Amino acid sequence: MRFRKDINGLRAIAVIAVVLFHFNASWMPGGFAGVDVFFVISGFLMTGIIFRGFEQENFSILKFYVARANRIIPALAVLCLVLLVFGWFYLTPLDYKALGKHVGSSMSFLSNIIYWRESGYFDATSHEKWLLHTWSLSAEWQFYIIYPLVLVAMRKFMSLKAMKATILVGTVLGFIFCVIVTYKWPNSAYYLLPTRAWEMMIGGVAYLYPLKFAENRKKAFEWFGLTLIILSYIFISKENLWPGYLALIPVLGAFLLVQAQRNDSAVTGNVLFQLLGKWSYSIYLWHWPLVVLSNYYSIESAIFLIIFSVFIGFLSYRFVESNFVNNNSVNWISIGKPLIICLFVIFFSTLPFNDVYLNKFENDGFFDKNVDIRNDWFYPKESETIKGVDINFVEGVGKENVLFLGDSLIQQYYILTKERSVKNNLFFLTESGCFPVSGFKYRGGHDCHNFMWLEKIINEVNFSKVVVTGNLDQYLLRNDNFIERHDGFLVSLDTIDGKEELRRRIIELFNILSEKTDKAYYIFPTPKGDMYDYDYLGRLELLGNGSKDIAFPKNNNVEYKEFIIPILNEFDVEIIDPQQFLCKPNCSPFYNGYRLTHRDSSHLSASYVAKEVHYLDFLISN
Repeated sequence: MRFRKDINGLRAIAVIAVVLFHFNASWMPGGFAGVDVFFVISGFLMTGIIFRGFEQENFSILKFYVARANRIIPALAVLCLVLLVFGWFYLTPLDYKALGKHVGSSMSFLSNIIYWRESGYFDATSHEKWLLHTWSLSAEWQFYIIYPLVLVAMRKFMSLKAMKATILVGTVLGFIFCVIVTYKWPNSAYYLLPTRAWEMMIGGVAYLYPLKFAENRKKAFEWFGLTLIILSYIFISKENLWPGYLALIPVLGAFLLVQAQRNDSAVTGNVLFQLLGKWSYSIYLWHWPLVVLSNYYSIESAIFLIIFSVFIGFLSYRFVESNFVNNNSVNWISIGKPLIICLFVIFFSTLPFNDVYLNKFENDGFFDKNVDIRNDWFYPKESETIKGVDINFVEGVGKENVLFLGDSLIQQYYILTKERSVKNNLFFLTESGCFPVSGFKYRGGHDCHNFMWLEKIINEVNFSKVVVTGNLDQYLLRNDNFIERHDGFLVSLDTIDGKEELRRRIIELFNILSEKTDKAYYIFPTPKGDMYDYDYLGRLELLGNGSKDIAFPKNNNVEYKEFIIPILNEFDVEIIDPQQFLCKPNCSPFYNGYRLTHRDSSHLSASYVAKEVHYLDFLISN
């Protein structure tokens, strides 16, 4: 197949969008759709390679895999090794362990599955994961593994014409499946191959069903496709569920631009786009770690880092990619090289777990005492179901029933049920990330369903006391946190005043509680902020600025209190403010020497709660 300058230029359009979005989302809110454009290109090229082999009756799966491995693995391996060396000196032990895990998953092309499984409430934010962007490489490689095997199997009993029709039908069905899954399980839809395969398959459709146009029609198709891509970059944002039906806009745009076949286009064929397209894979590899680096050390020079991404991408292409990319011969050397490189890097990804590395911190107070702080959390799964609602029940020695209602800010106190003598029967109705009123959606897109059926619990169990808390910060200034159900789908109520709707639903909650329970309590959030976070303090420690004598004033939570206190006063709800007990007189992230009070920036560690927290004892212990 002749070199397609238009496709090479399309790569540049995709990588520019991704880089701009990652360095500053406001510059190109939908720039992440550049990945979807890459998928279309990959599907087109891979389908072309496979079907030309079928037509010439010389297709080799082994040769296909070797070519893909030589294209992807060497540059990725170099990036991973550089990050491992950097991390040895400049990352905290917990960050380095996470990096080692992610290097191993990236080199084994399972990182999309790992990041999907890590997409829970407590995991490090995306800007702390050095190889998060490799999820797309993993999804693509999984497609490379499965796609030719399926096509070779189909070729045994189908004609090429029937195979082409099957791919077309499969693409349509894959898109419908993607739309459904995106609304029901958005995290799964984003990361996993089954909901992304149609984007690569539509590239295959572009190869199998090429459209023939006159030159003026080609230009119209090119510009229409380009317009769709640019519109998706500008008007779609991370607030939209993705991929879903909206992904059809950039995908269709890439499809049309490929179909236009304008190899002499001034848009895609200019010198700059041709160079960026040639370096696009390496630019994509290196730009994201620079984004994380800027976040890690608060570097604000985005323009410089973008230019540096292009420069280091050029170096990677010149000295790594170009030495492997055209090596498609099948022999022991061509097979062994990428395999050995891959195994070599996977072996070094175990460094963060090695005693040689861990001994560096053996006598260090901060790192030694907090090595497992991220795992210092205790909240088991629900133990009972009442009227179809999952709830955690702890039986006490008395007859009083107490309901703990809220998000992870109430879950953090569950350890007290194991550390204190339980007097009352305790019920924990909780859901991470969800303020305890009906109709909210969690940041990942699912509804906070437990609280939709709170009245079932209240009517079934006679509660003498109820304790409520929740993180309002992520809701106060947002209008898109409310949902309603229509035929199994979640629909955002984007036109409402979010703050007023929140107020209305909290009043509704306390109306129910005041009617059905004897006494209600509201717990303000525990002290929070970067100054409590292991990563932040660990970086200070690495730079020689750490101190166990750090102290700072209480956080007044002015906006939070101005919003919630008038509501609570209407219902005579008793307020418990943890800062009054934990900050005497100032707040500190440490207790017992260098031991941290928090497992992250906003949640207390289970060890600290068990030893130091007593303001809920009157509800729990004797």
